[in-house]
Amino acid sequence: MHQVNSSTRIAGTGSCVPERVVPNSEIVFQAGTQEAWVVENLGIRERRVVEPGQYSSDLAVVAARRAIESAGLKPQDVDAIILATATPDRSSPSTACIVQHKLGITQGCPAFDLNAVCSGFLYGMSVGSQFIQGGVFRNVLVIGADTFSRITDWTRRDCVFFGDGAGAVMLQRTEDDDGFFCFELNADGRGQDSFTVHSGEEYFTMNGSAVYQTATTVLPQSILQLLSRHQLSVSDISVLVPHQPSIRVLRRTAEILGLPLERVCMNMDRYANTAGATIPLLLDETVRTGRIHSGDLVAFAAVGSGWTWGAALYRWRD
Repeated sequence: MHQVNSSTRIAGTGSCVPERVVPNSEIVFQAGTQEAWVVENLGIRERRVVEPGQYSSDLAVVAARRAIESAGLKPQDVDAIILATATPDRSSPSTACIVQHKLGITQGCPAFDLNAVCSGFLYGMSVGSQFIQGGVFRNVLVIGADTFSRITDWTRRDCVFFGDGAGAVMLQRTEDDDGFFCFELNADGRGQDSFTVHSGEEYFTMNGSAVYQTATTVLPQSILQLLSRHQLSVSDISVLVPHQPSIRVLRRTAEILGLPLERVCMNMDRYANTAGATIPLLLDETVRTGRIHSGDLVAFAAVGSGWTWGAALYRWRD
């Protein structure tokens, strides 16, 4: 467990999704499933998919620009870039370096990728917060961007789970002392084969049952552990901004926690599971629609292949 003191704040948010909308009706027949099953069990009605030649960095740079602008900054003010992705543009260099170049930042700004799949953004926020906590940087850009359509076999039943997107936050040092930012991160490599792209293969494979069982165990568990460490209860959570694995997972998580479902933010009906982008994409939408208010306790939670998982708590500040 890592705790960051009140000198770290989320100063801005941004997001980006591809223009192409792919409804369930377009893919269920060839995938051997039904629209009703997808909606009822996953909560997904459509997803966004990149066009040929469009990559994770293209979505990431738009989300990044919007987060930077939201924070009242310019690209040249960014001190470091952390990009969480499991679908990089290339095996080398890092997609973060490509984003840095597209942003027009030419020097004095470290940039690197981080891969914890669907938990990657939480891992990235933790690392960025530690940079700020240690006094190394003032403005850290954390991005989650994935284009899982590039590793999806559209003839398989599990193709309906994923969509493409990106989200970003601008983490900033502040002298305010009215809140806190804390994290609980974990991993268990025994789950490495439950969701994976095997060496030499082009598409992912997944064990849906294992994903569900793991997610509904570790998500509520990590949130409760984090709340307990800070003498807080579930009733203190104003909103939960979780990864979007499926409606069934989030309903079960809320049930175990005793958290009213209306406090759980969701957008999987429109975007499906955008992997590392889910939390920042959802956060940006939640902020822009006015659902989060100053003083709210915001909880984040995610589980990804590996297994990786984690939770975070943040006292929101305008």
